[in-house]
This record gives sequence, structure tokens and C-alpha cells, in this order.
Amino acid sequence: MSNLDESIGRLLIDLQKDDPDSFKELMKKVQKEHPELFDQVIYEENAKIDVYNKEIEDYNKKIDVTD
Repeated sequence: MSNLDESIGRLLIDLQKDDPDSFKELMKKVQKEHPELFDQVIYEENAKIDVYNKEIEDYNKKIDVTD
């Protein structure tokens, strides 16, 4: 990550803490103008959830076998 990316990230975190309403409006605007930036994030989050659900399913199967 470049220094510019880190600086922008820090500014966004500060904005989120200091003025959550403005942060929400900014994020809505960015998502509307650049939805492709958010598609990958959603895909990655869903993939993590799928992995977690698979782990839970496997664990539940182990429990069922031992009962």
C-alpha cells in the first residue's frame, strides 16, 4: 500500500470517528459512482462466510457422529 493510500485510509477512519453522518454520505456517493470497488469486497466477505459456514457444518457433522 502506498503512502497516499495509507493517508487516505487514515483520513477516512478519522472522518468516520469524527463525523459518521458525513462518512456515510461520502461512502454512499462513492458506491453509487464506483460500484465496482465494492463488488470485490462483497465477494471476499461472502467467500469468508462460506468458509466459516463449511467449518461449522463439518464441526456439526463430527458432533452428530460422536453422539
